[in-house]
Amino acid sequence: MTTHSQSVLPDAQRTLLGGLLLAAATVGTWLAWLSWNTGYRVDPETGARSGPYAVWQVAGCVLTLAVVAAAGGWWLSPWLVAPVMAVAFTVPWAVQAASIDGSGLWAVGATLVLIGTTAGSGVVSLGTHLLHRRLTSS
Repeated sequence: MTTHSQSVLPDAQRTLLGGLLLAAATVGTWLAWLSWNTGYRVDPETGARSGPYAVWQVAGCVLTLAVVAAAGGWWLSPWLVAPVMAVAFTVPWAVQAASIDGSGLWAVGATLVLIGTTAGSGVVSLGTHLLHRRLTSS
């Protein structure tokens, strides 16, 4: 067997394992920050309705996803990181949203979550990937 075919297998295994770990960390982020709070709140004084998430939950979730994307970009290709994170985050979000939304607008939200997660994880992972290449090429 050639040296080339022997070197492809470890890269493929690393990509598969990395993708699975990335997906697990992304789903774990959704579980930790957003899965447990599904109710809306009504301000007794103004009657304004808000929710289901508090600002601090969304901020914590976004920061955690940024760390996951940065780690993914350090070790994996951004072309893998962005779609894996986008799907791994959007699917549980959409399943939960669909289960509590009778209007059907959850599909619009899921589309926006997919686009935002793809863009955010793509930019962060690409930046980290380029930084890693620059630091290791010296």
